[in-house]
Amino acid sequence: MRREHLRDLLEQVQAGKVPVEDALDRLRGLPYEELGFAKLDHHRSLRKGYPEAVLCRGKTVEQVVRIVESFVRAGDTVLATKASPEMFAAVQQVCEQARYHPLAGIIMAGQGRPVTGRGTVLVLTAGTADIGIAEEAALTAEVMGNHVERAFDVGVAGLHRLLDQKEKLFEATVIIAVAGMEGALPSLVSGLVSVPVIAVPTSVGYGASFQGLAALLGMLNTCAPGVAVVNIDNGFGAGYLASMINQQVGVEEPLLREEA
Repeated sequence: MRREHLRDLLEQVQAGKVPVEDALDRLRGLPYEELGFAKLDHHRSLRKGYPEAVLCRGKTVEQVVRIVESFVRAGDTVLATKASPEMFAAVQQVCEQARYHPLAGIIMAGQGRPVTGRGTVLVLTAGTADIGIAEEAALTAEVMGNHVERAFDVGVAGLHRLLDQKEKLFEATVIIAVAGMEGALPSLVSGLVSVPVIAVPTSVGYGASFQGLAALLGMLNTCAPGVAVVNIDNGFGAGYLASMINQQVGVEEPLLREEA
């Protein structure tokens, strides 16, 4: 249950518009709902500010449908990641307003937040093959109430492509840099800016990339300060962290100025 829904319910009880017993029935699913195969955390939005997300990978279609349906019924915004088209087709049967973003593999249902972030989240990719994970990060940040800019295929194999994005780099409050292969993009970006950089290694690359392990280790070993690293292909985690930063930081004074 979202904070505003809970507040509205309590105010209706206070005003005598909703009987106490009815309110208790509606609150019975808090703090979590038992589905047998899953315990849905309906209190998470009260603790964290955003509802629990659904990782679809490893779940059956039927399990995903029941989880999404339960969250929608509770009034939560649903973000289901790593979802297949088959899962979306089944979810749409019980939730007509659900939308699917095939490149990111995300199912969304319910209303996202209005923009409350104080700055801009910039999402970069080293290559075109990284865009799926980058879109997962961008959509996560957007649904959590942030203005998001994108700049794709700006990797270090063609440095001029990154430097052409200088205006976006200097205006961003927090930057998400998504890269596979050797994972050099976040280090380079962090050397140019004075804002937090969230590095996302992807499983894109040839044999010695070890499904993203090479990029992960490269990012963890960066000599550039101000870089935080999430796990391989964890676009959701990057978008969530970027939102937390952007929701707290002030922009009265520019965080970054281009040096003369």
